[in-house]
Amino acid sequence: MTFVVTDNCIKCKYMDCVEVCPVDCFYEGENMLVIHPDECIDCGVCEPECPAEAILPDTAPGLESWLKLNAEFAAVWPNITNRRDPPADADEFDGVPEKLERYFSPEPGEGD
Repeated sequence: MTFVVTDNCIKCKYMDCVEVCPVDCFYEGENMLVIHPDECIDCGVCEPECPAEAILPDTAPGLESWLKLNAEFAAVWPNITNRRDPPADADEFDGVPEKLERYFSPEPGEGD
C-alpha cells in the first residue's frame, strides 16, 4: 500500500507533507506534488498534514488513475524534501473541480 496525491493538489501545492515524510518520497511538478509508490512506506504522516486533503491511501476507491499518475511523474520529476511556501493563489484553487483537465502541468518543478 502507498499514499497517493490527488487532483486537489493541483495549483495548491502546499508542501507541509514533504516536511514530515521520513523517506523523502515526494516529487515536485510545476503545479503539484506526487508520491513515489515504490518509496512510500505507508506510514501515513503526510495525509493529515495536507491542508487541501489531497493525499489519500491507495486503497480508497477510484484512485487507480491517480496511482498511475503519481508513479509516472515521480519517475521524472525532481525529489522535494524541503517545504516552501505554496503559490500565492493556492487558497483560491482549493476545492476547484476538474483541476486535472483544466490545470495539470507535466512540467517538472524545482526540487531541492
